[in-house]
Amino acid sequence: MSDQLKIKLSIANRVYPLTINPKQEEGLRKATKKIEAMIGQFEQNYSVRDKQDVLAMCALQFAAQVEQKSIDKEYVNEEVQEKLEALNDLLQKHI
Repeated sequence: MSDQLKIKLSIANRVYPLTINPKQEEGLRKATKKIEAMIGQFEQNYSVRDKQDVLAMCALQFAAQVEQKSIDKEYVNEEVQEKLEALNDLLQKHI
């Protein structure tokens, strides 16, 4: 357990103590900054009084981004597969 790191992250005016692998620290701190920035944007652009509502909106936006990347990746993989098959067909015709 000595290779674990204890950190504190502040999100929506709450402090969350975590024990993590040191390799995770940068990603967690960057994610915290993104969440805080998104909270600021939601609070500035919408009249949201409840932090829970703002956090739910942040969670929805992050989840939507993850899902969209997955959909985009699947589309790119299909497109690459089709192009590889077409290229393979051309090669087979010339062999």
